[in-house]
Amino acid sequence: MLHIQRDDQGRLIRVEADPFDGSNGTLQPDAPEVQTWYKRLEVQNRLLQLKQSDLDMIRVLDDLIEVLMRQGIIRITDLPAAAQSKLLSRTQARENLGGLDRLIEDEDSGVI
Repeated sequence: MLHIQRDDQGRLIRVEADPFDGSNGTLQPDAPEVQTWYKRLEVQNRLLQLKQSDLDMIRVLDDLIEVLMRQGIIRITDLPAAAQSKLLSRTQARENLGGLDRLIEDEDSGVI
């Protein structure tokens, strides 16, 4: 038996194996509503993983563009105006962090 909580409209908002404060019902683990709940939770977790991966890739691209510009392979003016603006904004934000951004860099920084 699973302990559940429903909102005022009767929608499932929490499912737990153990009793919890705010629990207002129970359901069998094989109930279709519970199965739907777990599927939705799985999709949400996958979306969060994808979002984190996107943030990690943004940092990789930031660093790659910086390396290419430092080596003279590309110039910021080679990029569309919108990309230039975004890169300059991010560069300024990173500079405003001062030495703090070095604390959050990956161990293998400098390795692509």
